[in-house]
Amino acid sequence: MKLHTGEKRYKCDVCSESFSYNGRLQDHMRIHTGEKSYKCEFCSKLFNERGRLQQHIRIHTSRKILNCEICNKSFSQSTYLQSHMKIHIGEKPYQCDICGKSFIFKGNLQRHMITHTGEKPYKCDVCSKSFRESSKLTRHMKLHTREKPYKCDVCSESFSFKGRLQDHARIHTAEKSYKCEFCSKLFNERGCLQQHIRIHTSEKILNCDVCNKSFSQGTYLQSHMKIHTGEKPYQCDICGKSFNFKGNLQRHMKTHTGEKPYKCDVCNKSFGETSKLKRHTKRHTR
Repeated sequence: MKLHTGEKRYKCDVCSESFSYNGRLQDHMRIHTGEKSYKCEFCSKLFNERGRLQQHIRIHTSRKILNCEICNKSFSQSTYLQSHMKIHIGEKPYQCDICGKSFIFKGNLQRHMITHTGEKPYKCDVCSKSFRESSKLTRHMKLHTREKPYKCDVCSESFSFKGRLQDHARIHTAEKSYKCEFCSKLFNERGCLQQHIRIHTSEKILNCDVCNKSFSQGTYLQSHMKIHTGEKPYQCDICGKSFNFKGNLQRHMKTHTGEKPYKCDVCNKSFGETSKLKRHTKRHTR
């Protein structure tokens, strides 16, 4: 009868959304906790709602009967097709009452509202740090579990995040797509660019007690101190040679493997280090 009366007596303590059934409320609460207890028997993908799992299973059982007339994407339910069509027609029916920004999907609006309330309902069980979105909590948890599912095809180094792998891959391709707005210097990683910019903005607060060189981050100062102390914690498993920095060890390893991933676009000659490729390309520009 609750479907007919519209009665919704089960209320979420976090976002105040109400539900007709306790089971629906329990499913909804998993959005806030990040818990995903419904597992697909075909691909092991996890979901926080039983309904989401059931809809996902149709992908495996080939029950796709509704196609988008524009891009031909298939859907198992008409409601999903209707939501998808908003992408093509640009319809944004969900508007924020505070700033007026509109969204295609209700879930996007709900995530946006957190930027106004400052709410961080997703809490890490290990360190108690809180996050606004479950996806950010999931990313954070990899720091504790040390999970590194993204592996480089060239050197086999693994990363916790896809973005880190993409940045790393530019080391092998020598691609530098991050440009400094002050001096136009190019970098292959976003983090390296951000750290470089501090040179221009004078954000140098850490000084070396030995040579007085300044650094913008404690990790850089710590790495720099190895030069003075002679510490070489990175050792080659093949020949036993040790290095101050991990990057130096990685470059050294190529002398054993013979790997030369940096290729000249002009004459196709390959090099083991980007610095050697740069010196070589200057010969073509003379």
